[in-house]
Amino acid sequence: MFRFDPYSPAVDADPFPFYKTLRDEYPCYWSEDASLWVLSRYADIVTALNDWQTYSSAKGNLLAELPNRAGATLGTTDPPRHDRLRGLIQHAFMKRNLESLAEPIRAIAQEALADLRGRAQFDFIEDFSSKFTVRVLIAALGLPPGDERSVREKAVLMVQSDPRTRGKGPEHLAAYNWMTDYAARVIADRRANPKNDLISHFSTAEIDGDRLDEREVLLTTTTLIMAGVESLGGFMAMFALNLADHADARRQLAADPSKLPAAIEESLRFNTSAQRFKRCLTKDTELHGQRMRAGDFVCLAYGAGNRDERQFANPDLYDIGRNPRGHLGFGGGVHACLGTAIARMSVRIAFEEFHKEVPEYHRVQEQLPWIPSSNFRSPMVLELARA
Repeated sequence: MFRFDPYSPAVDADPFPFYKTLRDEYPCYWSEDASLWVLSRYADIVTALNDWQTYSSAKGNLLAELPNRAGATLGTTDPPRHDRLRGLIQHAFMKRNLESLAEPIRAIAQEALADLRGRAQFDFIEDFSSKFTVRVLIAALGLPPGDERSVREKAVLMVQSDPRTRGKGPEHLAAYNWMTDYAARVIADRRANPKNDLISHFSTAEIDGDRLDEREVLLTTTTLIMAGVESLGGFMAMFALNLADHADARRQLAADPSKLPAAIEESLRFNTSAQRFKRCLTKDTELHGQRMRAGDFVCLAYGAGNRDERQFANPDLYDIGRNPRGHLGFGGGVHACLGTAIARMSVRIAFEEFHKEVPEYHRVQEQLPWIPSSNFRSPMVLELARA
């Protein structure tokens, strides 16, 4: 009997055989383990993403949701409230010229790479990407320097779940509480001493007299820190893993960095860190012979949709020349990730600099330790060796 449990360590390690069975045999699957439906075909996921009236985000988008977060962030609201939040936050992003971050981001990458010089082997995550992502976040959001390690540790814990209880454990909730307290202190400081950073801008953002309320500012800041650390860090780790496993692609990019943008898109399709997100049905819905009821939760398996041969030819082939339009690596519909521009720019610059220092590398471990998360997928350690 086939079983799909999104909290299972086996799914963390290699979800793709499970996804193929789901797509081919159980495209609308009830997971007893997770108490939700799982949609795995690209077309069904895109339909759900565009039909927010039926597939609502207002009860949370994490499979194991954090307390009191639903209804106050971009990812956990529906229009019209979502449109109001997105407009105010976009207004803050527009005031912060992201292109002005390009040179500081390059300097951050070069500084982080200094520790790798002369080393034959290193952990890409501990020794490079984690340092890079937190420092970029500090520069973009306006976080105070000095708390880099704690911010990363707490953000990574926040996205994890306990595979035994299929929920958040005490350590995950403690990390969330730490992060909200940290965010509150940063917001208070930025209101007293505003700067040209995103937290200053959206804590005071106003359109036609409308502003974010205190809960929205706090939880949006908390979510942006969590997403900035884990999403960007996971994105980088998975890209490095894909290149470590595909020598021809790696050599092409090291020789010609202009190919990086296309390779980034293919990496987001082929092996995205954003694997699964949740919705709640507002009405009874029939799909593939199954009747889903109003109030049921539904998992949209982006990682499965990105490998659907009904949408992408030879989906299990990593092809940096593919140009995979419409991939789900950043979600889609009204909830498409707002930070895509800065994420793409940061990863492109990071790998331009990384390949100058380490043009040839391969993976050391055959088996990787994966972050236990029902939503995200990325290795906890990625040991690389220079070729």
